[in-house]
Amino acid sequence: MKTTQAVRCGALAIATVALTGLSACSALKPTPVPPPAFFTLDGGSASALSALSTLSAASAASAALATSVTSGAPTLLVSAPQAGAGLDSPRIIYVRQAHQLEYFAHSEWVDTPARMLAPLIVAALGRAGAFRAVVATPTAAKADLRLDTEIVRLQHEFGAPPSHVRLTLRATLSDNTTRQVLAQMDLDHSADAASEDAYGGVVAANHATRVMLQTLVVFCSQAAQRWQAAESAAAKRAVGRL
Repeated sequence: MKTTQAVRCGALAIATVALTGLSACSALKPTPVPPPAFFTLDGGSASALSALSTLSAASAASAALATSVTSGAPTLLVSAPQAGAGLDSPRIIYVRQAHQLEYFAHSEWVDTPARMLAPLIVAALGRAGAFRAVVATPTAAKADLRLDTEIVRLQHEFGAPPSHVRLTLRATLSDNTTRQVLAQMDLDHSADAASEDAYGGVVAANHATRVMLQTLVVFCSQAAQRWQAAESAAAKRAVGRL
């Protein structure tokens, strides 16, 4: 009898130890981390970018050259966009209080914002009608004007709902031969987020990008008009002195 009881006690002790070991293993096993979701910055869609060429008649008249591109229209060189502090990675930034940048844990851009923005700028300006050609660096092509850009701010700002995304792009247009700065402007745009999460911010960022590209087209086209008028006047004065 005592022997049977001892065997039962021993079996119970072994089972307890085994269960304790399994619990310890479960505690040591890391919790699976969900894979990150990747998002694009593309201005909304290809059709949305195509809409950049259908600005209102008043905007188009003031932004682009009055006539179709002629031999006197400048060629524009677009340098690779630069990124401000904290913006040179694919991580998506959000802000809950001033001066403190945070990152979404499981949501990222597919590339850095600057690299995603580069082809959008070239495509939008190529449709502007104000330039003989728009080329991106690096290139051996000779250009009259040069556009340098820097992303100063791209962040999802939380506070009083709805949250919003703020995008600031610094644009500098210069004479590519003389290096003289012709125009400089900070293009600052905000868009409300439809949802208080990373995806809502991504959609808002694309909307802000689309509006910013429209503003950039107007900015560069007007500066190109002024440059072309000045070049034409200088050429006429040179001919008059002959």
